[in-house]
Amino acid sequence: MSGRAFLNSVREGIRGIVRHPLVTIASVTTITLMLIIMSIFLMFSVNARSIMGKLKQKPPIDIYMKLNCTEEELNTAAARIKANPAVLEYTVNTPEQNYNNFKANLGDSASILDDFDYNMYLPFTFSVRIADPSMANDVCAEFETYDGVSRVQQESKVMEFLTRASDIVNIATIASFAVLLIISMFIISNMVRISVYSRASEIEIMKFVGATNNYIRLPYIIEGAVVGLISAIISWGLTTIIYHQIYLRTMNEVNVTSFYALVPAGELMWHELFLLLILGAIIGALGSGISVRKYVRV
Repeated sequence: MSGRAFLNSVREGIRGIVRHPLVTIASVTTITLMLIIMSIFLMFSVNARSIMGKLKQKPPIDIYMKLNCTEEELNTAAARIKANPAVLEYTVNTPEQNYNNFKANLGDSASILDDFDYNMYLPFTFSVRIADPSMANDVCAEFETYDGVSRVQQESKVMEFLTRASDIVNIATIASFAVLLIISMFIISNMVRISVYSRASEIEIMKFVGATNNYIRLPYIIEGAVVGLISAIISWGLTTIIYHQIYLRTMNEVNVTSFYALVPAGELMWHELFLLLILGAIIGALGSGISVRKYVRV
């Protein structure tokens, strides 16, 4: 197809939007509603994965050194933990720090530990956070081989649950997008078909005088794509404003570094716009292409 023919198809597609305003409004409304639903799923999915990612790193692995471990063993263990690529961060607690933590946990009953000799009964400990909880067993097995280590303790059940929950969120997101895409395609196909019905005779005449299938179909595909892009911008604007208001009210008393903090609208909006523009164009173009296909087979 020549450049002139393509430009002519673009002009015809834009004219089609203006020529049938009621059908255009109905199509824009339909696609906008579907894209708003998709945006809601996207925002929920992004925040769910963000929270899961933070929580997955929260349960620490506790390494208890032997009571009689040497300073060399302690320093060597710290160096090996630091060099482990699976480790995000770690902290070292002295016997005195562990003693103070125990007292703080006891609250009003802390006085029972006033005469406790923590240097004799409490060890040095490491509290380690790893990037991927699925690697916890392998990491713990390595920690247990370090000289001076007495035992390694992990919140395995919590980590396993968070790993499964993260996988479920990812699968549910993909499945939801697939289902909504199919529904959107079906609805917009039927909406655009109304426009095609009104121009069925025109399409048949063009076919009889020698117009190719692609030449006939392209203006409708462009028309659908433009309608999809318009719908994407509208749905993006609405969902961004609503999400920003929800973020401001929800995060009013929540620290942004909290595990349960929402993703800021500024970090989410441009990725959302990019995705919605692609989805809108695909839904509109394919829906129009499917609708007009039967009429070019004259």
